[in-house]
Amino acid sequence: AELGEVSGRAREGRLLPQDMQGGSFSISSLGGIGGTGFTPIVNAPEVAIMGVSRAQMKPVFQDDAFIPRLILPFSISYDHRVVDGAAAARFCRHLAESLGNTDNFPKWAGK
Repeated sequence: AELGEVSGRAREGRLLPQDMQGGSFSISSLGGIGGTGFTPIVNAPEVAIMGVSRAQMKPVFQDDAFIPRLILPFSISYDHRVVDGAAAARFCRHLAESLGNTDNFPKWAGK
């Protein structure tokens, strides 16, 4: 219930300071500004942050041909005292593979 309430306030632009405390992971998006990538800085006392840039259509070589694909640049910064680098790399790979598989999205997504 709490997640739904906080999500609703976020969508409505009514987040309170206490709604944004106590997390361990942040997501920072510069997609609205543009750019091709950035290195987000971990917000103490959190242990990791993901930076998401603007998605763009790019040609990707697949099956002997170039096809247009929507590419979403992202990066992860994390505290090595808490997060193992190999685990972070596996997370990034899993996220990229999941986002690249359109079967993971409802049919209405992207319309």
